[in-house]
Amino acid sequence: MPDSVTIPAHAKANLFLRILSREASGFHCIETLFTLLELHDELTVEQAASGIELSVEGADTGPAEQNLAHRAATMVLEATGNRFGVRMHLTKRIPVMAGLGGGSSDGAAALHAVNRLAADAVPRHEILQFAARLGSDVPFFASGASLALAWGRGERLFRLRAPKPAPALIVVPGFGINTKRAYELFDTTRGDGAHRGAVVLDESVLDNWGAIGRLGGNDFESPVFGKEPRLRELFERVAATRPLLVRLSGSGSATIGVYKSEAERDGAALEIGQRDWELIKTTTRQGAAPGPT
Repeated sequence: MPDSVTIPAHAKANLFLRILSREASGFHCIETLFTLLELHDELTVEQAASGIELSVEGADTGPAEQNLAHRAATMVLEATGNRFGVRMHLTKRIPVMAGLGGGSSDGAAALHAVNRLAADAVPRHEILQFAARLGSDVPFFASGASLALAWGRGERLFRLRAPKPAPALIVVPGFGINTKRAYELFDTTRGDGAHRGAVVLDESVLDNWGAIGRLGGNDFESPVFGKEPRLRELFERVAATRPLLVRLSGSGSATIGVYKSEAERDGAALEIGQRDWELIKTTTRQGAAPGPT
């Protein structure tokens, strides 16, 4: 049994996102297509005598006890009898509150890393149940899939074969979008009683980026752009560079464009320019998310 493991926690993008209905509990049922990106945080977990310590480098993620990595570690340690504790160091590269799933990915990484220190004592199906309890995006990251359709609150997944890796450009403004607020904006603009049917998808539309780009957009785009016209401006800047696909990822605030080649992506970055936003060059991921090492 190792006494230290390191695992990358990859970012995601929503290639389309439809909000189908709102439950009586207030939660929203969605339909979305997730893809992993090469952009990633890195989590190192070491065995300790007892307790949980979490240090974060690169971003302010708030109180340690509220961090999904800390909560995930608590779940696994309790499930294995609290036989030991852990020290965790998280290096943040994924922008926070940008719709890229960084916190959820960190939580999924912690589930796998702490379980590895426990000699994988928690079965995979229980790890996935823990992931669903942590948050809507966590099951996707915990599943190891690089492309998946998701339903419900995001916990129902169908893994898919991902298209070939494609260059991507992420544009992140200097502010984040609160997910709860984004749903409130959607409810205000669309009405609480709106119910929509799921899309019927042919498998062939998911095997190349051009076809995926024509599937439709993100239901958050219209209400969020109405509240934050700066995001609409950034989205239009990316769209003007002629990507295969352009989306607001999740509830925002990041916009992602997927391109035919690195040259087109790099040219788009020059065309968009560097002002009060961050440009991140990355690639979509085709292979399964790597496990702890």
